[in-house]
Amino acid sequence: MAEHADPEQLETDADSPGDVVAPKSLLRRLVSAVPLSVAVGLILVATTGGLAVWLGLRDHQAQQIQAQDEVYVQTARQAAVNLTTIDYAEADADIKRVLDSTTGAFRDDFQRRSQPFVEVVKQARSKSEGTVTEAGLESVNGNQAQVLLAVSVKTSLAAAPPGPPRNWRMRISVDKAGDGAKISDVQFVP
Repeated sequence: MAEHADPEQLETDADSPGDVVAPKSLLRRLVSAVPLSVAVGLILVATTGGLAVWLGLRDHQAQQIQAQDEVYVQTARQAAVNLTTIDYAEADADIKRVLDSTTGAFRDDFQRRSQPFVEVVKQARSKSEGTVTEAGLESVNGNQAQVLLAVSVKTSLAAAPPGPPRNWRMRISVDKAGDGAKISDVQFVP
């Protein structure tokens, strides 16, 4: 019959090659070989590294969101200027600029109404110049944003002296289109 080894002896009698070492004993030897301060240091370095990566990713995401929000606001600002700056001498080019910055049903409707509008502008020899005085992001929903704008518009007609600027408030819907954005709706806000 084979002798059974005493578990206590397995943990302590593993000094010579070929001796069997119990897992508990091996763990004790490893822990005692690594000073506690080194183990704590390694844990702190790993935790700090993980935290730095996490914070870096959050910062990167916040920068991407801010950049996209700026694209929405800048697109709406330019659209408001395009819509309110029409010169009878360049009306066709002005309307093309508006159409190039629009999309969807708004673009279709604007295109359908643009020719009669150009004729009226040319006949009246009208010039208008819009300036955005304030703009702010109202909301973002997926790939669409709502931007509120305050616009001052100076208008002159060939047959009349220029009047005081008119102030308008607009809500412009902007849809993400590739790396840029286009306007999909314009509403005048009272």
